[in-house]
Amino acid sequence: MAGACRALGQPRSTYYARRHPRRVAGPRPRPTPRTALSAAERAAILAALHSERFVDARPATVWATLLDEGVYHASSSTFYRRLRAAGEVRDRRAQATHPPRKKPELLATGPNPGWSWDITYLPGPVKGQYYRLYVIRDIFSRAVVGWLVAPTEAKWMAAALIRATVRRHGVARDTLTWHADNGAAMVSPPVAALLTELGVTKSHSRPHTSNDNPYSEAPFKTLTYRPDFPDRFPSLAAARRWLRRFLHWYHTEHRHSGLGWLTPAVVHRGEGPAVQRQRAAVLAAAYARHPERYAAGPPQPPALPDRVAINPPEDPP
Repeated sequence: MAGACRALGQPRSTYYARRHPRRVAGPRPRPTPRTALSAAERAAILAALHSERFVDARPATVWATLLDEGVYHASSSTFYRRLRAAGEVRDRRAQATHPPRKKPELLATGPNPGWSWDITYLPGPVKGQYYRLYVIRDIFSRAVVGWLVAPTEAKWMAAALIRATVRRHGVARDTLTWHADNGAAMVSPPVAALLTELGVTKSHSRPHTSNDNPYSEAPFKTLTYRPDFPDRFPSLAAARRWLRRFLHWYHTEHRHSGLGWLTPAVVHRGEGPAVQRQRAAVLAAAYARHPERYAAGPPQPPALPDRVAINPPEDPP
């Protein structure tokens, strides 16, 4: 027992090394199996694979051809192992690589520098039939600046709607960023060529990233949650009439929480600061009448955002 005890003052590492010399020194090298190929045999396999005759052939093909000629070096799997050990096994085809998509970043400090658009389905008169609703929305004011209800989705319809909307709002060249997802109409050549012609900057969501286009998704939910949204639209004309009524309500009556509870029409016309001052005057008068009711001080109207962004840039200008 005395020999097994660590001497007083002796380092624990020294004691462990003396008791377990193999563990401290590390694992012993693996012995070479008696069935392993010699260096000359391994070199012969690589020489055959590198020969001009077989340089473009599969290892299994080389193995089978040599076997038919009465030459046997090793198994076909050994041929592959020798190539793998030499770092010569790879797919000969040029593999497509998809670099990560850049995160879209849009920043708007007023109406019209940034628009987003999307297409959704409206139920038609019979099961399985749907109309297409195209909606273009200003990301700052949330106003719908352009829309179209069509029987189908078509690239030329999207291009015509974009051209008409840009002209109607008098958008100057190189002042507008157009954001969309990766739908067929959004990335179609006619739409891309038109945006270039109009001097509009393109922006697209990343694949399978729905929150890259939130300002187009939100009004669709508002639309379908309306109490009078029908189960089916009996005709294309009926769908268009309903959309006109909905958009009138949406612009003039729907108060948006993200806009300080103002309507999109007020913000899009730039009347938000005037309405905020009027609200502040009403709240100040209420505070003057009963200051004891407001322990936190004079009440303030909900703030109106001075900027709206999709994936806010880390260093906004």
